[in-house]
Amino acid sequence: MLRTHTRSVAATLASALVSVLAAGCGASSTSTVTEPSPSGSAAQGCRAVMARLPGRVAGLSRTATGSFTASWGDPAVTMRCGVARPSGLTSTSRCDEVDGVGWYSQEFTEAWRFTTIGRSGFVEVTVPAVHSPAADALVDLAPAVSAMPVVTACR
Repeated sequence: MLRTHTRSVAATLASALVSVLAAGCGASSTSTVTEPSPSGSAAQGCRAVMARLPGRVAGLSRTATGSFTASWGDPAVTMRCGVARPSGLTSTSRCDEVDGVGWYSQEFTEAWRFTTIGRSGFVEVTVPAVHSPAADALVDLAPAVSAMPVVTACR
């Protein structure tokens, strides 16, 4: 388990994660972000997360906010709160902790997707590869995402 507590350590994690991406890879802008429909404790936690979102993430200004979504910049760093559990997330999946929030990481051709682990609902953050280091977004979102209640510790 990797625990990080500052932007510089988080940046080191992100640099390692994105080093496998080809230099100059871009991500196309997302015109529509699918709005999740959380219920119960996930919806309650998402409302708390949304109320605490920062105006800037990874140096990018907020460009859109929905009921349970937000985006920053172009190409957009996107956050969706109340998404379904990722199909690849298992009890043995790696959990990287950034400023007290556990994340499951998925690599795609032009972006990284991070989904919270151990919270009452799942928060998903997608960071296009052009916004490196990707962990800057996680550091900036950690105070808001910390409003989602913890149900299990990052292991």
